[in-house]
Amino acid sequence: MWEYEHGIETTAAPEAIWRLWADVENWGAWNAEIEKIEISGPFGTGARITMTPPGDDPVELTVAEAVENELFVDEARFGDLLLRTVHRIDRLDRDRVRVVYRMEITGTGADEAGPQIGPGITADWPDTMASLVELARR
Repeated sequence: MWEYEHGIETTAAPEAIWRLWADVENWGAWNAEIEKIEISGPFGTGARITMTPPGDDPVELTVAEAVENELFVDEARFGDLLLRTVHRIDRLDRDRVRVVYRMEITGTGADEAGPQIGPGITADWPDTMASLVELARR
């Protein structure tokens, strides 16, 4: 297994962060690594998201879990590999939360493939998450 986690603290309300997450078609407003994005149906468990990074092929994601104002998990399969990303809001105190993104790459060959592909996938997370919480604070 390969794993990576990044977190950022903010005074943004969990509801504001959730609204941005649930508004999939506008993820590009805070994630520069999205050229095009579509969702099949409402945001929630079972929804399918097609995300196209600039200059790359579309990536098919499935929302494996969604708990309003707390977390959502998306999964992508590439052959025998499962790329699972947890997006979580942890309350720190009355006024602050920590937004955490965690990727786990599992499956046959994950020990070799994870270090090769994982860092490229997660490299923009600090900037993306900073944009997300800045927009959520407005």
